[in-house]
Amino acid sequence: MRHLLIPRWMSATTITLVVAVACIGSTRSFSHDTAHADIRAASTIPAAADATQDAAIRRWVRYPPAPPGLSAQAELGRLLFFDTALSASRQMSCASCHSPDHAYGPPNGRAVQLGGPDLRHAGARAVPSLRYLDGTPQFSLHAYMPGSEDAEYEGPTGGFTWDGAAASRQQQAAVPLLNPDEMANADPAAVMAAMRRSANASAFIRVFGADSLDDPATALADIGAALAAFQTEDPSFHPYTSKFDAVMSGHARFTPQELHGYALFNDPRKGNCASCHIDRPGPGGRPAAFTDYGYAALGVPRNPAIPANRDPRYYDMGLCGPYRHDLAGQAPYCGMFKTPTLRNTAARQVFFHNGYFHTLSEALHFYVERDTDPRKWYPAAHGKPIAYDDLPPRYRGNVDRSDPPMDRAKGDRPALDALEIDDMTAFLETLDDGYSASAGGPPGYAAGAAADGSREGSGRK
Repeated sequence: MRHLLIPRWMSATTITLVVAVACIGSTRSFSHDTAHADIRAASTIPAAADATQDAAIRRWVRYPPAPPGLSAQAELGRLLFFDTALSASRQMSCASCHSPDHAYGPPNGRAVQLGGPDLRHAGARAVPSLRYLDGTPQFSLHAYMPGSEDAEYEGPTGGFTWDGAAASRQQQAAVPLLNPDEMANADPAAVMAAMRRSANASAFIRVFGADSLDDPATALADIGAALAAFQTEDPSFHPYTSKFDAVMSGHARFTPQELHGYALFNDPRKGNCASCHIDRPGPGGRPAAFTDYGYAALGVPRNPAIPANRDPRYYDMGLCGPYRHDLAGQAPYCGMFKTPTLRNTAARQVFFHNGYFHTLSEALHFYVERDTDPRKWYPAAHGKPIAYDDLPPRYRGNVDRSDPPMDRAKGDRPALDALEIDDMTAFLETLDDGYSASAGGPPGYAAGAAADGSREGSGRK
């Protein structure tokens, strides 16, 4: 169970503003159409009120400056990220699944991507974005957040990949290199042999030394180190060029619809998104990560588009397996997956660990209607929906049913209605990069944002 909170960056002025805007869309004494007309009429409020609103939302953030260039190790990592010679098929690179033109996430709407030696093997999990991983802490089963009186228990936190099994970006890089459904190298020796064949072998030797391709384990670790350096140093992995960042810096202003969506995002009785997708700056003014790096069991429906799910005995249970082994059999953690950042989530075509949903609107409707209308989401047996069907029955009690908006029972009114979901979607779209040309900058085309030199972002206002 995750704790509920009002984000700590909120001053009394901010809370008053956000709650007041939230109330416009939730009041039941008049129609939804009237409510939303009133919200949009807020665009005509006096300039003094605009200034109060801007001051309440804006906050100090230290956006990273663009580096003068990449280190030799990071530049090697850039070359390796696009190197198809490192795969058994000789046709797949890191960028095949983590597309620079799609916020380093999947390039299409497939629930899982195809790989393997013949590019016909389907993976078992949706591809996560590689953006905004910089603040990821080491994995801990028992994380605590300092509170005003006592530390608050956060549960499992940190680590890389959907189940936190990789301790670092360096280790994370080894996962697709050795996965039989991805780049499909049989072992570290096969990776080393592929590196020797690569056109980038001489660059690899220049960076890591003449004997760097003599030991498979060392070669694999060095490849991971180069890829990690690229992802750490290159600004395209943390551009902070969204409208949200421009608003935080005072270079832009939310529309009334986006502002209302932001209020719903923070309202612990409505969206309650900020309880896990933290929207306040981090240590030293680090821009908001929109994740607490924690884990939750959400009961996402089983996805028949994943070939592994054709076996009724197969279950992907996140922290307790099948890919992570050290927590196997620890029942309280079965079904838990890492909370991803919401940055660039509106640009994605697949959502959650199994890619079951393909639009942001669907994902939001699921959050608020999962238990109020289970027939909408789950298959039925003997006239009753089989809720949380992607978990074995003995672990379905792990699914979060206590934190809003997932604290409703069958037949209850969802925490958000359709128009409120539209407004929250409008806010989440402000988290997509490409609004500004520089981190936290004013509106402008984000030229050169992609690592391969292609242009990313629409510059939409």
